[in-house]
Amino acid sequence: MAADHWELPNTYRSASGQVRWNRLGPAGAPPVVLLHGTPFSSYVWRDVARAIASRHRVYVWDMPGYGASEKFEGQDVSLAGEAGVFAELLDRWELTEPIVISHDSGGAIALGAHLLDGVRYRSLALVDAVSLAPWGSDFSALVGEHADVFARLPAAAHEALLREYVGSASSQGLRPATLEDLVAPWTGSDGQAAFYRQLAVRLGDRSYTDAMRDRYATIDVPVTVCWGEDDTWVPVERGRELAALIPGARLHVIPGAGHLVHEDRPAELTAALLEFLRPVGSPSPPSA
Repeated sequence: MAADHWELPNTYRSASGQVRWNRLGPAGAPPVVLLHGTPFSSYVWRDVARAIASRHRVYVWDMPGYGASEKFEGQDVSLAGEAGVFAELLDRWELTEPIVISHDSGGAIALGAHLLDGVRYRSLALVDAVSLAPWGSDFSALVGEHADVFARLPAAAHEALLREYVGSASSQGLRPATLEDLVAPWTGSDGQAAFYRQLAVRLGDRSYTDAMRDRYATIDVPVTVCWGEDDTWVPVERGRELAALIPGARLHVIPGAGHLVHEDRPAELTAALLEFLRPVGSPSPPSA
């Protein structure tokens, strides 16, 4: 089996369509839920999920409209809609206070579920998270404003544009096989339409994070903020600002990493998250 092989064998029928999900790690271990962002899927968490599943029960899922989950016209793929499905899944999994690790717009969803909808966490990690305006690239804004036009591109032109866009999330350059796996859900007629649909919806989602900004100071669970120093999608200054707004938040800036820090510096990100997951009172690993 290829190292990058990634499957979500389980399904859940949510208010926004069928969701694909999986669970790794020993039953009874502390639960950790991983949230991906836009335009990605749980695939970006594959290495981290496997690493932390040795001591945690890890839940991964593709949000409605993303990855292996259902995609259809009129589907609610707004941040608020995805937060609602996240809360549904926590109920389905019977998780009342999990550890949550989130990336990109998954960060906005995790923050919104907690601050706007009252979902409780044991702790929260935010990785290059959509959280403070302005967010979103010039490309995503342009395409979102003209989604109906881009959705009619010939397949070859769409796929070339898609590869260029997704590839720009890495500062190191993605391996060809990884890039193909990341863009695959957005190919074909259904995938192409879904790709431009979610970018169009994101234009109206900026008020969602604006509504939370003044509430960041009320977060009372342990928070760590991890950021790629070379992120051109959501610059590291946003990470520093976010960490300063959340009481007690710890900031880990990862050199040599872009927005897809999972791909650029997987070992460094995993190490930071394992430290985050270390139980309070446990000894820190010895210094080198």
